[in-house]
Amino acid sequence: MLIKRRAGWEMPESQATPEALFMNRRGLLGAGAGLIASAALPKLAAAQGADPTLDLYPAKKNTAYTLDRPVTDEDLAANYNNFYEFGTSKDVVSASKRLATRPWMIAIDGMVEKPMEIGIDDLIRKMTLEERLYRFRCVETWSMAVPWTGFTVKSLVEFAKPLSSAKYVKFETFMNPKVAPGQSQRWYPWPYTEGLTIAEATSDLPLMVTGIYGKPTPPQHGAPLRLITPWKYGFKSVKSISKISFVAERPKTFWEGLQASEYGFWANVNPEVPHPRWSQASEQVLGTRERRPTLLFNGYAEQVAGLYKGLEGERLFV
Repeated sequence: MLIKRRAGWEMPESQATPEALFMNRRGLLGAGAGLIASAALPKLAAAQGADPTLDLYPAKKNTAYTLDRPVTDEDLAANYNNFYEFGTSKDVVSASKRLATRPWMIAIDGMVEKPMEIGIDDLIRKMTLEERLYRFRCVETWSMAVPWTGFTVKSLVEFAKPLSSAKYVKFETFMNPKVAPGQSQRWYPWPYTEGLTIAEATSDLPLMVTGIYGKPTPPQHGAPLRLITPWKYGFKSVKSISKISFVAERPKTFWEGLQASEYGFWANVNPEVPHPRWSQASEQVLGTRERRPTLLFNGYAEQVAGLYKGLEGERLFV
């Protein structure tokens, strides 16, 4: 009998998932497993061919962004992922390969001068790619350090030309249950949705990520386009984005819609504000036995703390 031993940095699924949702899912999985298994899924997207933007990698390193820890091993980072569209375990590499990332269109709409759809490769070539070393902190208390490649969200906002009435940027992932069986699970509010204020989006840190470890992003990391907000918990970093909307009202995000008391809109990292079911005071560095003290705003307080002046009444750290 093969016994799978959980690594030291892993949190049991029953603890990481909202309790009511976990119990509900356990009851429904037995009934739904046959339906999901029998659904006709497309073959792996091996016919996509080479990424048309391969010539842009590796991008120039932005040396303003350094780390206080070693970069996480590439293979480890590639095989330890949250991507609920493809399953609730961390091993989603094989399942996520079903997602064809070319062709891929991005809709930009809402309160903008001119709504549009643009192909991902055209969008990438209109932007300036750079590589940044960022800490990444999951709400489940594990962390890693990653070299991301992408362009700033600020440059995306400038490209989209939002109206002055737009106060938030809303990001949505793709929606295709035939490819992503997790999207057949009706207890989740698909598609995965996230949001930033315009002030957050136009600050220096957030990236629209197209690559990792000097290469185009593989599917499990959120290809072809994902968000990275290194001062926030990882669930804010929505993957495989297909729609970007500029809106006046604060969007209800995916996890906020599931259990707002545990996963809020702001989700800024703070060691002194515990998750309702566990402490956030320290973090387990992925692939090591090292447990580090958690840093306020994940170590980026100098860059982002000023964004939240006057918002003391908000639940900024949940």
